[in-house]
Amino acid sequence: MDIVTLVIAVIVSAVVLLIVDRLNLGLHVGGFVNAIIAAVAIALVHWVVLQVLTALNIQLPGPTELISAVIYFIVAAVVLIIAARLVRGFAVKGFTGALVAAVAIAVLNWVAGLLNLPSIIKF
Repeated sequence: MDIVTLVIAVIVSAVVLLIVDRLNLGLHVGGFVNAIIAAVAIALVHWVVLQVLTALNIQLPGPTELISAVIYFIVAAVVLIIAARLVRGFAVKGFTGALVAAVAIAVLNWVAGLLNLPSIIKF
């Protein structure tokens, strides 16, 4: 990923967070700068969590696609909660709010992917 693509991916991810914030779907971002910081924090926390799970030899995919999706969204919700504790101005409304926000982020990232827009948040 070159620097221009990375910058675009960070901006797209920040806009996704702002949209989820405006829709009141379980998270709050204080503004565009906070959204950029939160997007980078979420991407880093997500990477660390996946590295830890890999080091512990824990595989996320379950026996069916539905179970895999549920497990992955639970991990995504935990990632959001951890990132919210690290970034001032970024808040998640409990585990349920984090779960709803993770689903919303995944849907918006899917739409961005359909438009060939990169994202650094991979839920």
